[in-house]
Amino acid sequence: MNIPTHLRYTKDHEWVKIQGNQATVGITDFAQSQLGDVVFVDIQTQGECLSAGEAFGAVEAVKTVADLLMPLSGTVTEVNPELENAPQLVNSAPYEAGWMIKIELSDPAEIDQLLSAQAYQETF
Repeated sequence: MNIPTHLRYTKDHEWVKIQGNQATVGITDFAQSQLGDVVFVDIQTQGECLSAGEAFGAVEAVKTVADLLMPLSGTVTEVNPELENAPQLVNSAPYEAGWMIKIELSDPAEIDQLLSAQAYQETF
């Protein structure tokens, strides 16, 4: 299983790449493997300010539909436009082209609540 060490993680299997007061968010390699083939990504929250733990969208796979949860509080500033026509990027490149949203953090102190790669791996 691929768990990049430069990212932070949630127990709900989202990954977060912090860049100053911005964060890029997606689901982990483990999450996409558990979902199976992703056929649709539904994110309608661009421009909305959401709290950590709130749903920012949903991902539909052959097996199931799962909510996507905000790892940190903030405003959704961008949704990956590639996922509309190529949702399979979530499976093939979960940490690169399969990213889901970018957020402007409203409480950077919440970063300390995210898991390191090692701590995330220990949740299995």
